Amino acid sequence: MTENKPNLPAGWDDDDLPEWTDDQFDRAEFRIGDKLVRPADGTLTRPGRPKSDNPKQQVTLRLDRAVLEGFRATGPGWQSRINAELRKALKLKD
Repeated sequence: MTENKPNLPAGWDDDDLPEWTDDQFDRAEFRIGDKLVRPADGTLTRPGRPKSDNPKQQVTLRLDRAVLEGFRATGPGWQSRINAELRKALKLKD
């Protein structure tokens, strides 16, 4: 009988998986069968940046090719610079 490991890619060995720390076990969701005994508390990885009081929203926006290329040419942070220019055009405070 072959062992079924549907969640692991072909050629992956269980010994390659990192060991969980006690902290990760303490924060992980705990279930018995389909019954949730304890929900997860936070994340099992390192925390990200702090939550913003005024988070940005993702949108789909169509821009002229020249505008997009011009901002991208300014390097990393070009999306934030577009946001700053739009705020200036609308006379919004920082």
